Amino acid sequence: MTFLCLASYEKGQEFLRELKRQGATVLLLTSLSLKDKARWPLESIDEIFYMPDQDKKWDRPDTVKAVSFLARSRYLDRIVALDDFDVEVAAMLREHLRVPGMGETRVRYFRDKLAMRLLARESGIRVPEFVGVIHHGTVAEFLRRVNPPWVLKPRSMAGAIGIRKIHSAEELWSAVEALGDMQSHYLVEQFVPGDIFHVDSIVYEKEVQFAIASGYGRPPMEVSHEGGVFTTRILERDSDVATGLRAANRKVIESFGLVRGVSHTEFIRARHDGEIYFLETAARVGGAHIVELVEAATGFNLWAEWAKLEVAGGKAPYTPPQDRGDHAGLLVSLARQEHPDTSAFNDPEVVWRMERSHHIGLIVRSPSAHRVQDLLADYTARVLKDFHAYVAPGAGPSA
Repeated sequence: MTFLCLASYEKGQEFLRELKRQGATVLLLTSLSLKDKARWPLESIDEIFYMPDQDKKWDRPDTVKAVSFLARSRYLDRIVALDDFDVEVAAMLREHLRVPGMGETRVRYFRDKLAMRLLARESGIRVPEFVGVIHHGTVAEFLRRVNPPWVLKPRSMAGAIGIRKIHSAEELWSAVEALGDMQSHYLVEQFVPGDIFHVDSIVYEKEVQFAIASGYGRPPMEVSHEGGVFTTRILERDSDVATGLRAANRKVIESFGLVRGVSHTEFIRARHDGEIYFLETAARVGGAHIVELVEAATGFNLWAEWAKLEVAGGKAPYTPPQDRGDHAGLLVSLARQEHPDTSAFNDPEVVWRMERSHHIGLIVRSPSAHRVQDLLADYTARVLKDFHAYVAPGAGPSA
């Protein structure tokens, strides 16, 4: 099989390696701005092509022309997006070239926050109250009915990018007016205080073959907007919270129609009623090094498993590797130092260290969930004191 992998950002190296281990022909289309910068596993890539880009964004008509030209001499069995921002482009190319996989309508449920909330509500899945910023009368009715604060969210960004907390109707209408013709690309959602969780899954032929639940320390939006250290840790597998999250995740996967692949789905357990509410999902591995967190705890890599699923393609059986059952915790922060010295974090449980300028990141692993919690608490305090830096949203890179 021949795979065309789209990567406007540098990620998915293990996916490419596993495709090659599985005997596939691997083509990579990536951003021209990454040439001579990205560390691609060239030994696993048969051909690499570059798209001119502006801030990692490719011109869609030009992308269709470029890939269609490639397809004249290379039969493309699959087109796979390695980054969240490439998911819609991959769907567009599949539709145009009639390559198997999710088309543009189905992909919307994994990229468009308004589409996914509407489908979740229609499927009987709890979601915070929301409204699309489309018909102003409907928005006004929402503001009268749902008490502030609210959250103004872009429909198709990733993570906490572009999200803004709003405290009054006047503030909301001012923010909406400032969006101009981009208003319809946003939604307003009830702000629900609570604990944020994520479930990372392997799905094959519409069945969840593996799912693991984790809990963030502080909510990612809070870290992004107010600073602090990003942390997440694997929950105890048989805890009530983890069991409830996996059940909610299974309903999301079934309702959204993911046939095969990996997914990263986020939930909130509301403080006011203790119930689990759906926040968003994505047909990709989790960002912010969550794939390394899951690998530390389970012993297998979600990128590699995703590649195996794609090669199997529904024509061969797939069984996920045995989960070794360890616990793990991840910590990431911007750092004041260009190359932070992490040698003082010398506990034997440290299994991964981040190598990126002006960042510090660590993963700890232990058979004990309590040991992981204690280490994360200790390391977070030390990172805040000795390393942490904060850059306001839009002012520079973030963790």
